[in-house]
Amino acid sequence: MSLKKYKAKRSFKDTPEPTGGKVVKDELRFVIQKHDASHLHYDFRLEMEGVLKSWAVPKGPSTDPEVKRLAMMVEDHPYDYRTFEGIIPEGNYGAGTVIVWDEGTYTALDSKGKDKKTQEKELLHQLHSGNLKFALKGKKLKGEFALVRTKGYTDNSWLLIKHDDKYAVTTDITLKDKSVISKHTLKPVEAHPENIYGQTKKPAKKAASKAAPGSVKKAAAEKQKDEAGEEVDVAIVTLLKPAKKVPFPKMEKPMLAMRADKPFDNKDWIYEIKWDGYRAVSFLKGGKVDIRSRNDQPFAEKFSSITAALQNWKVDAVVDGEIIALKDDGNADFQALQNFARKGKATTLAYFVFDLLWYNGKDMRHLPLKDRKQVLKSIMPEDDGAIRYSDHIESKGIEFFNAAKKQGLEGIMAKDANSEYVTGSRTDSWLKIKNDQVLEAIICGFTKPRNSRAHFGAVILGKYVNKKLTYIGHSGSGFNDKELKELSAKFKPLITDKCPFKELPLTNMPVTWMKPELICDVQFTEWTGDKVLRHPIFKGLREDKSAKNEKDEKIVHVPAKKAGNAKVVEAKASVAVKDSKNVAIKKTTTRKTDAIEKQVPLKKAKATAKALFSADEKESTIIVENQEIKFTNLTKLYWPKEKVTKGDMLSYYHQVAAYILPYLLGRPQSLNRFPEGIMGFSFYQKDVEGKVADWLTTHPYFSDSGGVYKKYLVCTGEASLLYTANLGCIEMNPWHSRIQSPDNPDWCVIDLDPDKNSFDQVIEVALVVKELLDSVKVPSFCKTSGSTGLHIYIPLGAKYSYDQSKLLAELIVNIVHNELPDFTSIERTVSKRKGKIYLDFLQNRTIQTIAAPYSLRPKPGATVSTPLDWSEVKKGLKMADFNIKTILSRLKVEGDLFKGVLGKGINVDATIKRINTLL
Repeated sequence: MSLKKYKAKRSFKDTPEPTGGKVVKDELRFVIQKHDASHLHYDFRLEMEGVLKSWAVPKGPSTDPEVKRLAMMVEDHPYDYRTFEGIIPEGNYGAGTVIVWDEGTYTALDSKGKDKKTQEKELLHQLHSGNLKFALKGKKLKGEFALVRTKGYTDNSWLLIKHDDKYAVTTDITLKDKSVISKHTLKPVEAHPENIYGQTKKPAKKAASKAAPGSVKKAAAEKQKDEAGEEVDVAIVTLLKPAKKVPFPKMEKPMLAMRADKPFDNKDWIYEIKWDGYRAVSFLKGGKVDIRSRNDQPFAEKFSSITAALQNWKVDAVVDGEIIALKDDGNADFQALQNFARKGKATTLAYFVFDLLWYNGKDMRHLPLKDRKQVLKSIMPEDDGAIRYSDHIESKGIEFFNAAKKQGLEGIMAKDANSEYVTGSRTDSWLKIKNDQVLEAIICGFTKPRNSRAHFGAVILGKYVNKKLTYIGHSGSGFNDKELKELSAKFKPLITDKCPFKELPLTNMPVTWMKPELICDVQFTEWTGDKVLRHPIFKGLREDKSAKNEKDEKIVHVPAKKAGNAKVVEAKASVAVKDSKNVAIKKTTTRKTDAIEKQVPLKKAKATAKALFSADEKESTIIVENQEIKFTNLTKLYWPKEKVTKGDMLSYYHQVAAYILPYLLGRPQSLNRFPEGIMGFSFYQKDVEGKVADWLTTHPYFSDSGGVYKKYLVCTGEASLLYTANLGCIEMNPWHSRIQSPDNPDWCVIDLDPDKNSFDQVIEVALVVKELLDSVKVPSFCKTSGSTGLHIYIPLGAKYSYDQSKLLAELIVNIVHNELPDFTSIERTVSKRKGKIYLDFLQNRTIQTIAAPYSLRPKPGATVSTPLDWSEVKKGLKMADFNIKTILSRLKVEGDLFKGVLGKGINVDATIKRINTLL
């Protein structure tokens, strides 16, 4: 495996880290190194193919099966790194102290009788599929563990989990803090790195003590004493001269920001992350600390860990900032902050300080913001994790906003670098630019609960538009049982008979109206054409804000007079992100193409005869729809028995593009990837954010099961079709709906899924479905699954919801099951079907996918999911007859037998009434 990334990040003349190493042949090795770099973490490394696969574990491993530790995968390290202890000098990548916290051997699970090479092969397959399972034999860690790639984040985000075995304990294993090699803790290593085993050469320079984050970094900076007798830089003293002496201030309301309509670039402005937490002004004097909310409520006792950290910051100052709760990935978690504030539920808190109002007897508010921040940065304490400097970038607001939005942050703050701090005022010198997918909404009522849910069903949401309270949707997602109970208690005193909206909104359940006094945070995917939120998710109450103030919120246009070059360039956001310890922000863009809005003209569809590649081509770069795509591993056998290669598969999709695209265009897809062909490992991939080319279109969707937003790949034409196939996607699995109407499927599908039944029995069931649908005048279209069953489609014309589609399918399959009870079943659980054909109506749900018409299947014979004429659906029909080698000639004769599925669509209500007359 390559160490290219590892070596590119390091200068080996300056760092004692190893460059290679020869592996031991008989056993696989692992190591866990405790690494005190910019922040303390543990590096977990597993030997595979001569290198160490590596993950950074911020909180260290746990031996408690209930505790899942975030593990961020990093670059491969050389084999000799497993014995490295010592100091990586300042100025080098990963600068800080390293000890070997644990080391030993490991095996793949179920490794009995398997040699090292066989285990490595299995482990590499597990690594690629995102689910590693292994047993450690270390000095501290023993027993079974798993590394599982998380959903909804990036490829390098994993969870380290202890299996429940005899070595599982709930005590904190990281309290054992000594090296298993040198028996030292971190401090002795830092003091004498030259004596540590594995320190192959002395550091190029003695590692300096950690500088305070934000302190002036000029080594030869001129120093002098300030009025308090502290040694400070002359530059800071110069900045402080214009500030007037005033007594220690009392609490005044903090400066507030106006809302801007869009991000902008301006060389005279700075840009900060907009933290999703509680605004807090802190008063520090003689070791005493008082923290006040924006409404002058006391915070010191409530956030005692922040208070303790401020007491250790030996300065006399008044600072402004935001208290947030941190997730493991570094993002803010407002709901966790609320749970902590109300119930004391454990979480990690941080106070991001962004302004300095008073310092050492001087009023800082009338100094320019850029000077206030420079002084603040110079006096920040050594970062203990609780008190952090909120850094900024200059000039490039557009890219910074896009990067923040991509990362899922609440938004950014834009501030005039020369502005004064105006207490108690909302001015256009500070502008908040919010991620439009997160907003503050007013709770105006609630609906009755359904099924087993208690207290209430959904909250009715409103927003002031031109000082008029306007309905923007309702949310029934994001609540747990405790929150439902607690919110219900808060709602009761606000119940009223009067609807707070001037125009009564249309809701799907009766509403209990409330006085519009409570504000909540809501996350959503997009606005509909009717200005209603799509998929809103409740994130928590904003108890620090008042709904009455929402009337006066003004959205200002961005400053134009001083605007600099608005050309979009790569944002240099890494400084702000690293100093704030937030997750990395990088540029990614998504371009939508016109192909989504177009349908391939079916009457003109023809199969292209020419293959894309010659038989001996291993790689080829081709321009498709103005996109350059590199195709790789073309000679790899995807169907070994049939001698069908990856290149043959790609050529097939090129040749049938005109037929398959009408059933793919504008539809998000679940990717089922077979990088080694049908005989190798495979894995599903739904979330493609940051993992595919930036010219591809993606569609966000909230996963109720995973609790996160996922970005599905959307087919927009032949280029995206071939790109998807090049990823190893043998089959195409689209949604039943398009992104223009994601909640309205184009068809209803009944999936006939046999167990050990004969295909003739499947055909018998299909004909009963056809007879029933004919009797109620419903057109239907049948295709092979390409595996063992049949799919029957009913056109809906995107006029109905998924629930209506599922209801129709359920009604149909129940009638069919009653007619054929001996060999059909509607039981979802396999064990309850007892070998019968499953009549699957649950395919008709959001984000469900099924193999598209003309899609290849990863099955022996290179079969194709093929549309049939109903006259062909009779005994003797063979699935194997419809494959990659027969479809092109069939299309020349039959054309597209499925095109009616995309027609006008039936009247579902009338159909159900007709079916009910048969019962």
